[in-house]
Amino acid sequence: MDRDGLRDDEWDRIKDFLPGREGHVGGTAPDNRLFVDAVLYRYRTGIPWRDLPVHFGSWKSTHQRFSRWCKSGVFDRVLNHLASDADAEYVMIDATIIRAHQHSAGARKKGGEDQAIGRSRGGLTSKIHALADALGNPVRLILTAGHVHDVRAAGQLLEGVACGALLGDKGYDADALIERLRDARIAVVIPPKSNRKDKRECDFILYKERNLIERLFGKLKQFRAIATRYDKLARNFLGAIRLVAAVIQLN
Repeated sequence: MDRDGLRDDEWDRIKDFLPGREGHVGGTAPDNRLFVDAVLYRYRTGIPWRDLPVHFGSWKSTHQRFSRWCKSGVFDRVLNHLASDADAEYVMIDATIIRAHQHSAGARKKGGEDQAIGRSRGGLTSKIHALADALGNPVRLILTAGHVHDVRAAGQLLEGVACGALLGDKGYDADALIERLRDARIAVVIPPKSNRKDKRECDFILYKERNLIERLFGKLKQFRAIATRYDKLARNFLGAIRLVAAVIQLN
């Protein structure tokens, strides 16, 4: 991604999966690319929506449109399309804590909607759980409160995934997960915890490749409004995470 927005080749790969494209039901939006660039600019720099440069158009219209796209799952579909040809020789699983700014708290609760903000040792936090392919590209990402244990999100991340092996740290050494992987004939590359009576073997040579998912988190956090959560709504923050992950896929 260029500092000023998507390159032509990157835009060509996602433009046909966005609302408002030519031939799509409803009105045609001639400024889709400008809108996506505006969203990426906001999350890259971490500025408030109100401070969006005027050449992107009305900040309020941009924010409202972004919220609509997140609600309808537009960015989810874009990421799913790009991840459809993932290298599944093996996949990697991990999670990272995101500090939640004080302005991200206080969203109105509608029907008990979970905004994925919890209290942990670092204060208000959220947690990004990720599944990456053998090239370190994002395949799936979900969001929980920061205090949620990593292994609790593993089932959702792995749902329907076919791969040769799963690489994870000791946090994923849980009997239920290990049994599920073995039933699916997925090789387990997870070091056993020190308190296990029966130590499992682990392919530590392959385990070294897990650094790729750590690099993925580093790339995500180059976007300042991802490294620190400012969004009140979990769906908006997760939508932005998935958009940024899609851009990483494009590169």
